[in-house]
Amino acid sequence: MFATSICKTMSIKNNVIFKFLLVIAWIIFVGLSIEAGGLIVNFIFSVFKPEVVANLYQKLDLSKLYGQNQAAFYNVYSFVLALSILKAFLFYKVVMLLHRMDLTHPFSEYVARTISSIAYFTFSIGLISVIAREYARNLNNHGYPTDNLHQFWTDGRAFILMAAVVYVIAQIFKRGVELQSENDLTV
Repeated sequence: MFATSICKTMSIKNNVIFKFLLVIAWIIFVGLSIEAGGLIVNFIFSVFKPEVVANLYQKLDLSKLYGQNQAAFYNVYSFVLALSILKAFLFYKVVMLLHRMDLTHPFSEYVARTISSIAYFTFSIGLISVIAREYARNLNNHGYPTDNLHQFWTDGRAFILMAAVVYVIAQIFKRGVELQSENDLTV
């Protein structure tokens, strides 16, 4: 009787924490989506009407770089857009996972597949961040202004490390699904 009471209390507590994490994931997803949208608008304005870029989102003014080397401008902005869109899509995957995950039966094919895709997206973000940082550093060494871009790829190594951890978790869930299906067949 006492053990059942503790289990119900733990279940309610876990459910509240899970709902709280879902709300936080939604907030992060919306914020990253707004950032990606703002950067897309900045890109369009910087190409077609560069004089208003200083008044736009995050004041990401790369008009000097555009004037010096258009190919470098498009490459740098491609990195910025790719990273912001991938981060938004990563949290979209997290939100969908939290919506569909059942805490009473967490080992499902969908959960294992989604956690694997989260690991791959996280690794992609980290890898692109590292490449973009080195590309911007190289441009800066050649006299091109890239100082205001560091905010977009400062966390590349952290994303790579996080991808490794999430990948291990994905493999654990994959094995859990296999064990659960074997268990269901033997019963």
